[in-house]
Amino acid sequence: MFVYLSKLLPLFVYPLGIVTLLLILGLTSDRRRKWKKTFLIMALVVLLVGSNRWVSFGLARSLEWQNLPSETLPQAEVIVVLGGGTESGDYPRQMAEVNGAGDRVLYAAKLYDEGTAPAILVSGGNLAFSSARGATPAEEMTELLTLLNVPAEAIWQQTQSQNTYEDARYSAEILREKEITEIILVTSAMHMPRAKALFENQGIAVNAAPADFTVTEQNWQSLFHPSVGELVINLLPNARALNLTTTVLKEYFGLLVYHLRGWV
Repeated sequence: MFVYLSKLLPLFVYPLGIVTLLLILGLTSDRRRKWKKTFLIMALVVLLVGSNRWVSFGLARSLEWQNLPSETLPQAEVIVVLGGGTESGDYPRQMAEVNGAGDRVLYAAKLYDEGTAPAILVSGGNLAFSSARGATPAEEMTELLTLLNVPAEAIWQQTQSQNTYEDARYSAEILREKEITEIILVTSAMHMPRAKALFENQGIAVNAAPADFTVTEQNWQSLFHPSVGELVINLLPNARALNLTTTVLKEYFGLLVYHLRGWV
């Protein structure tokens, strides 16, 4: 139930959810015209702010740049990759596929190929309330890693977890059984602050290897030195910026909840 509520309740504090609630309040406030106008203006302001590129990129950078990649990573016994970068191989797909966070899998394969660690632990199970997925994310990552020439015997699977806390908890159990106390952790840059804190809370030393960066140095600088055309585009509401703002707020909401529960 907690996992289900943790996915459902935040929807009402994201920009689109807030705008929807404000529009409903505005459209149903028939008795007081002042309140109707106030709710509608508030909805417009939330939409404009949430879909602004400066706002979305600034929020994303505040998380992603907390763990910038090192020039060289230390040798470790295992690379841990968190699920979230794959889609199921259900028909009509012919295989498991990568999504926008699929760089996690690609980067883990690169690190393995470079000899950073002799094994990869893939972490991710199916949500209990979802029946739409066949294989677990861990199994999907295994399929893709083998296509990238990572030997099957070098891949360990953790298929129980349903959220990031459980990723750390169940992965740490496997690591302790193998007497491993230090890892290379691969996940999306935006997700890394929460994931790193959770593994460290389990007593695992973490060398962060973030992937899937949204904000690069080039596109960050271009926000403040735009051409005339870029400036006009940046000022207009943008669906991708709204989605990015929502994703960042999801991470901050997750950090808050995990802090309140004593997990980080």
